[in-house]
Amino acid sequence: MKTSAPIVPKNLLLPFILITSLFALWGFANDITNPMVAAFKRVLELNNVQASWVQMAFYGGYFTMSLPAALFIKKYSYKKGVLLGLGLYAVGALLFYPAASWESYGFFLASLYILTFGLAFLETTANPYILSMGPTETATQRLNLAQAFNPMGALAGLFVAKQFILNALQSNTTNSEGEIIYANLDETAKAIIRTNDLMIIRDPYVLLGLVVLAVMILITLVKMPEKVEGGKALDFLPSIKRLFRNRIFVEGVFAQMFYVGAQIMVWTYIYQYAEALGIDNATAVNYGYTALVLFLIGRWVCTFLLRSLSAAKLLSIFSILAMVFTLGAIFLPGISGLYSLVAISFAMSLMFPTIYGIALEGLGEDSKFGAAFLVMAIVGGAIMPTLQGMILDLGGSGYTDIQILGVSEVNFSFVLPLFCFLMVWVFAKRVKLTT
Repeated sequence: MKTSAPIVPKNLLLPFILITSLFALWGFANDITNPMVAAFKRVLELNNVQASWVQMAFYGGYFTMSLPAALFIKKYSYKKGVLLGLGLYAVGALLFYPAASWESYGFFLASLYILTFGLAFLETTANPYILSMGPTETATQRLNLAQAFNPMGALAGLFVAKQFILNALQSNTTNSEGEIIYANLDETAKAIIRTNDLMIIRDPYVLLGLVVLAVMILITLVKMPEKVEGGKALDFLPSIKRLFRNRIFVEGVFAQMFYVGAQIMVWTYIYQYAEALGIDNATAVNYGYTALVLFLIGRWVCTFLLRSLSAAKLLSIFSILAMVFTLGAIFLPGISGLYSLVAISFAMSLMFPTIYGIALEGLGEDSKFGAAFLVMAIVGGAIMPTLQGMILDLGGSGYTDIQILGVSEVNFSFVLPLFCFLMVWVFAKRVKLTT
């Protein structure tokens, strides 16, 4: 029967809007950061492994702080968890100012690490907080509405990365032959450009930090609902023991780690793949836009398909589709390979929420800590890009220095996402055998 209950009660509309804004804020942070791997590599003349430390710092913060965030929220409240998350987010973003002044790559990495402490708190808190803001019968609709703002933030992050960072970097300037001028300058000229470009990278993050502080002040001042959990308190150690005796949950955590690793590799190294084809980083952002749009379309398509297919079966199908597109990115020549790389995003659209849902199904109260472990699995986005950077560095710091299996190392490096999608497919098949 159709419910007449409101999606968001009128008295909770302002708190709902403020918490929903967090979904856009962490989407923005994620997608402004992916192009920064290529930007830092150029400006600071790093090799590919060193450049990949951007993702190591960014996604490593999720791994470090997700479980402490779950414990903090359980002991205190959703609102305090949100405020602490916003505080850490703002501090990390604002630290880009001294990092640029010192021209220290390590300082930039530390700033990103602290920033994602905040994101871990926000992602662990915002979803259940939104669910609590109104009638239980409209909770799912309420969460879907809030989640719709995440990709809007992601698109905004890509837009800022292109228009205000990549387009403005002097180290990306080419001569009439399409060669990068920066690489052939003397050290004095490079130092001037380096200082300028690091300030260009700095400014959007500092502005973001100020916006986050403003949101933090608003949430502090606005009366927010304080959901009090009923029932017996959940004991941490017994819950952890039960979770790790559950095979589907444990395998789900690993599947999520492989999936996130694949996603970050595909969305990070699309810029290096395009550069190997003679496409500059600013133009390559257009392919990033397309990938994200396909990702969003895939979400809608999968929502429809899940009405007639089981989650495990659809996950299996889309894992196979992802592997086919990844093989195209490895072996198809020229722009065809880039198109195939972009198309992977459509196949990835189903994976994160589906693995999340399968892994938590039937866990009851244990799902509170189970969800934290699934957020910790985002660490795959820290580990896998570094391994891919190691493959890219096999022949030198370029992307087409050597041939492996008849393709350049940038193409061959996508065997890592291929392996990750294979692991997701194995998880889906094992779930189908169990259910």
